[in-house]
Amino acid sequence: MGAQMRIYRQRIKSVNSIKKITNAMELIAAARVVKARQKATEAMPYTIALTRAVSAVATNTNEDHPLTTAKETATRAGVVIITADRGLAGAYSVSAIKESAELISRLTAEGKEVVPYLVGRKAVSYYKFRKRPYAAEWTGFSDAPTFANAKEISDRITADFLKDTEEGGNDEIHIVYTRFRSMVRQDPHVLRLLPLEVVEAEDAGEDDLDLSVNTYGEGEIPPEYSFEPNAAEVLDLLLPKYVRNRIFTALLSSAASELAARQRAMKSATDNAGELIKKYERLANQARQAGITQEISEIVGGADALADATK
Repeated sequence: MGAQMRIYRQRIKSVNSIKKITNAMELIAAARVVKARQKATEAMPYTIALTRAVSAVATNTNEDHPLTTAKETATRAGVVIITADRGLAGAYSVSAIKESAELISRLTAEGKEVVPYLVGRKAVSYYKFRKRPYAAEWTGFSDAPTFANAKEISDRITADFLKDTEEGGNDEIHIVYTRFRSMVRQDPHVLRLLPLEVVEAEDAGEDDLDLSVNTYGEGEIPPEYSFEPNAAEVLDLLLPKYVRNRIFTALLSSAASELAARQRAMKSATDNAGELIKKYERLANQARQAGITQEISEIVGGADALADATK
C-alpha cells in the first residue's frame, strides 16, 4: 500500500507541474490574443480602402495587367500555406494543412502542377517528414507577424507569378490561412490571390474580402474616376501594394486565430489536469484507507491470537 501511495503522490506532483505550465501558457495567450485581434481589426480599414481603389481602377479601364489577367490554360499553381511555428494550439495547424491538402487535390485533378510555399514550422515539418518538395519557407513569426514578413512573402510569390512557367513561374497563386471569426471560431480559408478577379459582389462583407471586389454598400453609388498619369501606371503601383496587404491581413488573422486556439487548448489542458489530480487524490485516499483497514485488521487478528494463546 505504501508503494501505491508513493506512485499516486508522484503522479499528483507531476500533473500539478504540468497544470502550472498550461495555466501560464493560457494566461500568456489570453494577453497576446487581445493585441493580435486589435492589429487585425486596425488593418481592415486600409484593406477595404485599397480593395476599393484596385476595384475602381480595374473596372473602369480596359488595361490588361499581368496581375489581373488570367491565362487561358493554367498549368502551374502556387499555394501559400500559413500555419503555426509552435504546437499546443489544438487543431489550428492541422486544419490549415488539411484545407491545403484538399485544395492541392482539387488543383491536381484539374491538371495543374502545384508548388507549395510554406509559412510556419508546422507546415515545414509536415512536408519535410513526408519528403515532399516545396518552393520556399518562412518561419519564426507566426504569432507576431510584421509587414516586413508579408512583404518578403508577397515579393517572392509575385515574382514567381510574373515568370513564365518554363522558367519556374506560376499561373495562379492561392493562399490558405485561418480566418479569425471570434474567440471560439476560427475557420481555415482558401483565397485565390493571383490573378486578381474583379467582380461585382453585393453581398461581400468587410470580413469576407476574398476577391478584389467592389465593397460599396447596398444603394451606395461608386464614384467615377480619372487616372493620372494613366491607368496602367496606377495599376503598377496599387496591385503590388494590394498583394502585400492581403498577405499581411492573412498573417494577422492567422496569428489571432493561433493565439485564440492556443488559449482554448491550454484552458482545456488545465481543466483536464485538475480533473486528473482529483482522480489521483481519490485513488490515493482509497489506497490510504485500504492500508489503514489492513493495519487495523492485522492488529485485531494479532490481539485475538494472543488472547487465544493465554487461555
